[in-house]
Amino acid sequence: MLHIVLRREEMIRVDRMCELFCLSSRVPTVATFSLERFAAHGVAAEAGVDGWGLAFYEGRDLRLYREPEPASNSPWLAFIARARLPSRLILSHIRRATRGAISLANTQPFVRELGGRRHAFAHNGDLAGIAERHAGEWRHFQPVGESDSEIAFCLLLQRLWPLWSAGVVPPIERRIEVFARFAAQMRRLGPANFLYADGDALFAHGDRRKQKDGTIAPPGLWRLERRCAADPDALPQAGIALEGRPQELVLLASVPLTDEPWVPLAAGEVIVVREGALLARDPR
Repeated sequence: MLHIVLRREEMIRVDRMCELFCLSSRVPTVATFSLERFAAHGVAAEAGVDGWGLAFYEGRDLRLYREPEPASNSPWLAFIARARLPSRLILSHIRRATRGAISLANTQPFVRELGGRRHAFAHNGDLAGIAERHAGEWRHFQPVGESDSEIAFCLLLQRLWPLWSAGVVPPIERRIEVFARFAAQMRRLGPANFLYADGDALFAHGDRRKQKDGTIAPPGLWRLERRCAADPDALPQAGIALEGRPQELVLLASVPLTDEPWVPLAAGEVIVVREGALLARDPR
């Protein structure tokens, strides 16, 4: 089992624009990494932090924790830190609201059942006019809140529904094709950086986002592939303590989190990850 801890100085150094984070690992991982980043992002004095969420996969199901307020004093974070929840796939999201009220219903990640599995979705960006342009296209999945992100999730699941209706896991190639076509449509509406998991694989789409100079431009998502030896001093820059067997990790984030060689996703690029390994890339 792997235990990840991010040093306090690393948390302060990272730009607060970061909204999305995903960890996929070969060995189940206990992550205080994401939780401490949420606490750093969600300090009460920080303007614009409108909620946070964490999803820990356990096979077909997941544990979901989310709140529509800053995370600085959340008892849920203390509980999760004590529980030390192991998972091969962890998704997290920090919300800065653009559409929809600041409420639990609009707090990501969003989760739905499809094909006997929990599917999770997190989005960074702004999809202007999505409800009007795609009205009536989602039938089996209805939004609970008012956010453009949840409408996008319902649209995606509606398009995936025929693949999952047979009750078996669809071929990965067919899922990639549906996801890539969906992402291409969404990025015409605005910045569309997505993390989507179906209990079998993680699909990520990189687009563009607000950069430090104020421009809206690529990259909107970065990835880091890591093959770690069981050495607590192997990755001092990231402040990671490793326990147990050698580990394989894929990390995805809105901005690089360490000084390691993070790779930007090109605008429109789709990647698929499973248990710490990159399965496929679709550059579109």
